[in-house]
Amino acid sequence: MIRLYHLTKTYGDLPALSDVSLHVAKGEFCYVTGPSGAGKTTLLRLIYGAIRPTAGKLLVGGVDVARLPRRRLPALRRNMGIVFQDFKLIPRRTVAENVGLALEVIGTPRELIQRRVAAVLGIVGLRGRGGEYPPTLSGGEQQRVAVARAIVNDPSIVLADEPTGNLDGAMAIEVMEILQAINLRGTTVLVATHDAALMKRFPYRVVRFEHGRKVSDG
Repeated sequence: MIRLYHLTKTYGDLPALSDVSLHVAKGEFCYVTGPSGAGKTTLLRLIYGAIRPTAGKLLVGGVDVARLPRRRLPALRRNMGIVFQDFKLIPRRTVAENVGLALEVIGTPRELIQRRVAAVLGIVGLRGRGGEYPPTLSGGEQQRVAVARAIVNDPSIVLADEPTGNLDGAMAIEVMEILQAINLRGTTVLVATHDAALMKRFPYRVVRFEHGRKVSDG
């Protein structure tokens, strides 16, 4: 599903990732971990095409992201869901509008948007909350909305960048349980995190980075 071959990303003379090779299989749940500055976020940004590698090869579902014309990136991202640490919700749009935005921009009929949004809000435990606005929700609830937005397109891959970083212990566990449930439905899930307690509670493959290099995988 995701294959990296000797991938390198530098900013000027500063390496963010150095000679990274990695294979994440279809339907796998995988953590990317390491201290701040290890390259976790850079790796995710490369996978969804926000930045280009300096060297190496990156395949997502057989597509060479590094060589993909920018006009084709939106099509690639329709098959991905992305969850950020800081939620990135639009405060003046309702929960339902935030979740449905990804469907709206590709011209999905309104009736289908409503059905899909209602379904995914049920999955993340927010059934009946679609008319509320993000600022009225707790941090954990806002992250659930962000997860719902990420999966409303039924993507084959979900990328989560420190999805529990701004949450307390109980809320972090709830969000991880949702990601786990999504994975059990067959979605490939890649989570960047430094939370050792969560990785111990939800044991999956752990790929560790330090100073932009992959130092362990198991």
